[in-house]
Amino acid sequence: MINYSKFVLDNGLRVVVNEDNSTPLVVVNVLYDVGARDEDPDKTGFAHLFEHLMFGGSIHIPDYDSPLQIAGGENNAYTTNDITNYYCQLPAENIETAFWLESDRMLSLAFSPESLDVQKKVVSEEFKENYINQPYGDVWSLLREMTFKVHPYKWMTIGKDLSHIEKAKLKDVKDFFFKHYTPSNAILSVAGNVTTEQVKALAYKWFADIPAGPKYERHLPQEPDQTEKHFLEVKRKVPVDAFYKAWHGVAWNTPEYYSMDLLTDILGSGKSSRLFQSLVKEKKLFSNIDCYHLGSVDAGLVVIEGKLAKGVSFEDAEAGVDMELEKVKEEKLTEKDLEKLKNRVESALAFEDTSLKSRAADLAFFELRGDAGMINTVKDKYFAVTAEEIRAIGRKIFREENASVLWYRSEDASGLTSEAELETENERHD
Repeated sequence: MINYSKFVLDNGLRVVVNEDNSTPLVVVNVLYDVGARDEDPDKTGFAHLFEHLMFGGSIHIPDYDSPLQIAGGENNAYTTNDITNYYCQLPAENIETAFWLESDRMLSLAFSPESLDVQKKVVSEEFKENYINQPYGDVWSLLREMTFKVHPYKWMTIGKDLSHIEKAKLKDVKDFFFKHYTPSNAILSVAGNVTTEQVKALAYKWFADIPAGPKYERHLPQEPDQTEKHFLEVKRKVPVDAFYKAWHGVAWNTPEYYSMDLLTDILGSGKSSRLFQSLVKEKKLFSNIDCYHLGSVDAGLVVIEGKLAKGVSFEDAEAGVDMELEKVKEEKLTEKDLEKLKNRVESALAFEDTSLKSRAADLAFFELRGDAGMINTVKDKYFAVTAEEIRAIGRKIFREENASVLWYRSEDASGLTSEAELETENERHD
């Protein structure tokens, strides 16, 4: 059981505290309710750009890292399609340094053309290195564009197009900052060797005077149900053929989410999973294979991806995958296997809670979704899932009209495919 307390400042900043005197450390975590889904379709990549800009100096502090390092701390951040999360871990006696740093950059960044140009170049290089020049680097761009037609999940966190960041103006980033990076759109969570009274005093001292800013109201276009299978084949200079099949899943705040999570564990979690045992070890159709879901707040994707074994055709690989999916839709999981699965989940959740960083981030995320107390009840949601519910979610998700398939074919340097000449798409899918 994770103990916690919470309170709200007048400017709307929500604060959650986990007291843990078993450690000399403390983690100060600031979660902003903004991700890539909140961007203008013509100005994508801004949430990720701010992950970099937030370390480039704030209105009163030109250098974020140096004061934290002097205080014995470390920091990092991550951006998803749904949220942006910043944290710093440091000795508990130096906690005020973290409050000082985080409050100043929430008040305002030190916007300058120079800082923006530097971070634009950093993000541009990251885009080129990881998504343009990297083998298989464009997979997620292709998959998202195939599967999402209206919802902003259709672009990656780093952005839809490199030019969006390259063309970003100072006014664009200022407008984005003051729209999203406000107390009323943030949650401060603190975990470690602190007291609630101490955190409350520091929160009022450092954050209470920051203007609340306009409360961001989210009105995103909802993705319609997919009614026909999508297919795409590409050729790239990559070592081996790769297969991807994605389906629309369910949203985080639905009861079915936990059934979906367990289902993907059954299919693709490790070498004991069904897909690995059947398609890698026994049938040798793949050299490796995984099944997972994206964990998105809105309805995201369930994905199976694998590298084909040498000489295996895409048709045989997909047929092998489909055969395993039919089994989970038709055969009810035994109570013994279901219990093993839930025990693994319980162990994973318990292990996650031992980390201060994870605990602080989870408390903030659960509070964002409605109640920090879900950190103590999420296990019950998994344990309530029945074998029939897992079979039912399999039937709901793994429908061909809900599927998008990407054949990512290896091409040698001469421009010839590694397999025989392909039939036309119509012949292949008539």
